[in-house]
Amino acid sequence: MKKRTYNTLFMLTSLDGKISTGASDNLDFDQDFPKIKGIKEGLPQYYEIEKTTDICSMNSGRVWAKLGINKKKKAAKEIPCSFVLIDNKPQLTKTGVQNAINLGRKLILVTTNKKHPAFNINSDKLAIIYYPKKINFRNLFEKLTKDFDFKRVTIQTGGTLNSIMVREGLIDMVSIVIAPALVGGKDTATLIDGESLTQLKELSKIKPLKLNKLTKLKHSYIHVKYNVVN
Repeated sequence: MKKRTYNTLFMLTSLDGKISTGASDNLDFDQDFPKIKGIKEGLPQYYEIEKTTDICSMNSGRVWAKLGINKKKKAAKEIPCSFVLIDNKPQLTKTGVQNAINLGRKLILVTTNKKHPAFNINSDKLAIIYYPKKINFRNLFEKLTKDFDFKRVTIQTGGTLNSIMVREGLIDMVSIVIAPALVGGKDTATLIDGESLTQLKELSKIKPLKLNKLTKLKHSYIHVKYNVVN
């Protein structure tokens, strides 16, 4: 069996498992929770925990686009972290890719789009992993181990990508900070989205969890860690 990274799914969710304040790209936890009394007070704890995660973080282009990565920015201080960005449509512009390159130690852009603007950028800090049809996540994590020497990766993608990696047995630990909120909305993204199971034979895709640690934080927040039984 080929070696791959040890992957931790790290997210901020509401009590009902939502990872956004709504179904529009104009709504987002990072932008909206600081405006809500009773939630904003404990939010800094999440960002402090986030600083302790792995030096390689996997995100989606959509999430970064929502946070404004495509806007022209002044050069910021480099974060001591490498980023793996999944971006097929693409969501990132050439400016967005350049901002992402400047932000961290290295940017590994993963795409199925041969016309992605990243192909027009020449930088020692940029690597592109191209899949012609569909991203093979097991192969991807093996590449991150073999070609970039990443032993651990923190996953912070959307509900659809999360579901693919969980169901393929590629998530080893789940680390969730639960905000004291009920968001609701059947179209609002959750921690695990993707296609619904429809047959009994698909039950093997449901991964049992073994409690690792439960921490009560301030302002009614909770941090819970589970090992995933794959």
